[in-house]
Amino acid sequence: MATHTIRVHGDPVLRQATQLVTDIDGVLERLVQDMIETMYAAPGVGLAANQVGVQKRLFVWDIGDGPFVAINPVVTGHDGEWSYDEGCLSVPGLFWPIVRPKEVHLDAVDLHGDELSIDADEMLARVFLHETDHLDGKLLLERLDPQQLKEAKRTLRDRDLHLDSR
Repeated sequence: MATHTIRVHGDPVLRQATQLVTDIDGVLERLVQDMIETMYAAPGVGLAANQVGVQKRLFVWDIGDGPFVAINPVVTGHDGEWSYDEGCLSVPGLFWPIVRPKEVHLDAVDLHGDELSIDADEMLARVFLHETDHLDGKLLLERLDPQQLKEAKRTLRDRDLHLDSR
């Protein structure tokens, strides 16, 4: 197994919608294992394939009882609201209070091709929504209000300038 480099804000691959997985094979199994290792090393609780530069519609997660994979996931229902300070491995070190549905239903398949049908709430629901956003080419920054976004862009710009001066 090997860890991958996590793509960060500014990388165009993060703004592209991913493609459906059509074959579940050894190559995909290896990718999933590498993504799990990368997620743990980050450390994070979820990681979408495009965050490691692979345009496949899948993500891995572990909120303390996994790891798991969702292939070709679709959120098919949601209810309620829940605010939580949310971060992103592709926008490292920054967190914002983001309101998302408190409960969701996710349909997907696993590495055996078996259907998954998961009712999730709070943290797991948030992970599902966050990772499916990635797979649709959306970053957490798109969930910010105008003032938060302005401050985030300033912080990211200052961080890039700081890195460029090394």
